Amino acid sequence: MADRTSTDWDQAERLDRRDRAGQMGGGGRGDREVSGWAVGGAVFAAVLMMIAGVFQVIAGITAIVKDKFFVSTPNYLLTFDVSRWGWIHLAFGALLVVAGFFVLRGNVWARAVGIALVGLSAIANFLFIPYYPFWALLIIALDIWVIWALTSYGRRAAATY
Repeated sequence: MADRTSTDWDQAERLDRRDRAGQMGGGGRGDREVSGWAVGGAVFAAVLMMIAGVFQVIAGITAIVKDKFFVSTPNYLLTFDVSRWGWIHLAFGALLVVAGFFVLRGNVWARAVGIALVGLSAIANFLFIPYYPFWALLIIALDIWVIWALTSYGRRAAATY
């Protein structure tokens, strides 16, 4: 066996300390195995973000061009002009499509932007309930699922995908 120098022993000791602290191998948070559900969920979430973005763009254009298409519920606590909602949905839709594309590419910043946009989309659709209730509730449910999928999908999984 070859003679070890003091630097070899120091390096082995540092590696052993990191391993015991959970920073390498066996149980560190960065090394945990990523669930197939999380990876598949993130890909599905990205595609769903893009599809929901296109739907929101279509709803936004509809509200801008033909605002009488949406019927408002009377006596609702919050009432807004439908054309303004159209511009809001148009902007959210375009941003969701772009963020979904970059989530598919595995960008970490796109996941953070996607989570923020989807959270704002859920709030916007909550306020849109009196105009299109079933659709708004469906989008809120999908937004919550997309947030879960994007938060459970780690950087390591993005690098291996």
